[in-house]
Amino acid sequence: MDNLSDALEKLKIASTDSATDSVESCLDCLLKALANNSTEASMKIHEMGVLPLFPTLLHPQSSCTPKVANIIAEVAKNEFMRSPCVEAGLIPPLVQLLNSTDQEVLLQTGRALGNICYDSHSLQAQLISMGVIPTLVRLLGIHSHNTALTEMCLIAFGNLAELESSKEQFASTNIAEELVHLFQKQMEHEKKEMIFEVLAPLAENDVIKLQLVEAGLVECLLEVVAQTVDGEREEDIAQLKTASDLMVLLLLGDESMQKLFEGGKGSVFQRVLSWVPSHNHQLQLAGALAIANFARNDGNCIHMVDTGIVQKLLELLDRHVEEGNVTVQHAALSALRNLAIPVVNKSKMLSAGVADVVLKFLQSEMPPVQFKLLGTLRMLIDTQAEAADHLGTNGKLVERLVEWCEAKDHAGVMGESNRLLSALIRHSKSKEVVRTVIQGGGVKHLVTMATSEHMIMQNEALVALGLIAALDLVAAEKDLVGAGLVSVLHKLLSDERSAPEIKYNSMILICAVMGSEPLHKEVQSLEFINIVSKLRAHENKTVSHQASLTEQRLTAQS
Repeated sequence: MDNLSDALEKLKIASTDSATDSVESCLDCLLKALANNSTEASMKIHEMGVLPLFPTLLHPQSSCTPKVANIIAEVAKNEFMRSPCVEAGLIPPLVQLLNSTDQEVLLQTGRALGNICYDSHSLQAQLISMGVIPTLVRLLGIHSHNTALTEMCLIAFGNLAELESSKEQFASTNIAEELVHLFQKQMEHEKKEMIFEVLAPLAENDVIKLQLVEAGLVECLLEVVAQTVDGEREEDIAQLKTASDLMVLLLLGDESMQKLFEGGKGSVFQRVLSWVPSHNHQLQLAGALAIANFARNDGNCIHMVDTGIVQKLLELLDRHVEEGNVTVQHAALSALRNLAIPVVNKSKMLSAGVADVVLKFLQSEMPPVQFKLLGTLRMLIDTQAEAADHLGTNGKLVERLVEWCEAKDHAGVMGESNRLLSALIRHSKSKEVVRTVIQGGGVKHLVTMATSEHMIMQNEALVALGLIAALDLVAAEKDLVGAGLVSVLHKLLSDERSAPEIKYNSMILICAVMGSEPLHKEVQSLEFINIVSKLRAHENKTVSHQASLTEQRLTAQS
């Protein structure tokens, strides 16, 4: 340590004299001390006030520069030294050195900046604002043959790409071409993994997604899948997962997805479809998720249903009733739900037996699967009276829905159960369905649903309750009273924030329940007539007209 103290003292003197030989020998001593005991040597360097000398030594033309940058890189490996490095003003001269043509200078500078800014989003953001991203992308293109420099750039990209502020800068460079070009040249698993780690955060940006597709990344990914699908080594399994996951991520962008779909004739689209019947769970999962992503507009959905994709998904689901891979079940149900959105697809999918296969998962205890199962059935029965009637009289389904309506730990499942319960009534308009729901104990949940914070759910509940009251008021009377329906309607009509359609359907429901003596008494006791008479002046003509009709009904039966 005495030698280090001497070297530091000499460095202070030599740096002011610009004596290059003396400076170099001092720097060699520092590097040796850091290699021997990094923590102690770093503390000594800090204590003796040497860090502020380094900016003047970081001169592009100086032969000392690589060693100075190397010392900074080694010092900054210690967390307690990073702030002192920043305070000593080392970042600006280091950033300037990224314009050097000397590969050793570039390597050590990159290491120094990486270590100083390690795990600090604020410092990384500072580097981004200083324009390091275009510089590093340019360096990657120039020095792609230099393994150490390439790795330095990839590590930097991996760190910077995590910041949202970096994406716009990356998108303005040719990073996509450079990374794809580099990927195509790699044979080693570790190198490919490094590139994957950069690609994944970058591919979250829609502009870069499209750039990566245009640069030919998809073809690279398909090749990786083909090479690793039958592999049993850990690295093959890891690469298969990473490549297929990245493929699905690229399809989340509307433009990149549509480019790969190519009207349903794209070779990439066809290759991805072939993953669904695969025996590999990871490929089954990626294939189903890819279909769900392709199924994000009506045109694509209609084409896919017409070309038999539903059957592939049903066969996949059938294989997983017993095998029970939850992620595959969830992905396949997601795809079916999306495909069922266009009206023209609903009857075709029902004829293909989608509802029957989906019902096989009714006993699932996994909330993600329950959520997608409910959403798929709800999409299928929308405007499909016969299907709604068939499912709505399925006692086991209704019983399960009522159970899930109480799943307070899973708000999504609870909401979807309520919505499906309502949809079965609204789309079937069937007395048998209404009776099944009443017998299953579903009425109270629909009353609760009418108090939802989501207007669409309030409205769906009110319409369903209106149909229950119209089709079988006698059977529902006890449940409607027990659930406090009349006081719920009173709140909805009194609340100025209630949307016009909520007020309208609440008044329709008041008129519908007047045929029940106990409900009629509740309506009278809460003096609805005062609220309704005020609504006659409502700006919405439909609401004001219904208020007049409701007032007449209340007056006539008072």
